[in-house]
Formats: sequence, structure tokens, C-alpha cells
Amino acid sequence: MLFELVLALYIGTAGFVAAGVLGSLYQLVTDRPPHFALDAQSVIGTICAVSLCIFAGPFIIMRNAIRGRRLEGRPIGWLVASSTIAGMWSLCSGVVVMHFALGIAHGL
Repeated sequence: MLFELVLALYIGTAGFVAAGVLGSLYQLVTDRPPHFALDAQSVIGTICAVSLCIFAGPFIIMRNAIRGRRLEGRPIGWLVASSTIAGMWSLCSGVVVMHFALGIAHGL
């Protein structure tokens, strides 16, 4: 039981780190923070925007939740709910990231 919990925390952390790296890379390239608004005009742009939203979602949620708490004074329950959603999302995307990393490692 403890092993599964530690494994879930590790995978969730890997998912959140991947979200942070992707979100920071997007902000470095475009000079604006990532957001959930899809403003792409082409099919490839739409695919890239959806992929960004899928994998950088926890980063976007937590950035917005912390900003909302700090600047708008939203209640602490809002921050807790956002953290829970981002944590579960990180766990799901972490599974994909870990499968990808293990696939690359197995291929080498």
C-alpha cells in the first residue's frame, strides 16, 4: 500500500514538472503565459494548442489559482479545490509522461 502511494506521488510530481516545463517553455517562446483559450488559425496550430492545454493544464490551473488568491482574495477553499484538480490532472498526465520516458529508455 505504501509503495503504491509513493509511486502515485512520484508519477504526479513527474506530471506536474512536465506541465511546468512545458508552460515555462511556452512563456519563453511567446512572451505571454499559457492559457486555456485556443486561438489557433490552422489545423496544426489547433493540435499544438490542444496538446499544450492537455499537458500544461495543471500549471495553468495552479498559476491562476495562486493569482486569484493573491490578487482577487478568493477563499482558501478555491485554492484547495484547484490544487486537488491540478494534482489529479498531474497524476494522469504523469502516467503518459512516464510511459513515454520508459518507452524511450527501453528503446535505447
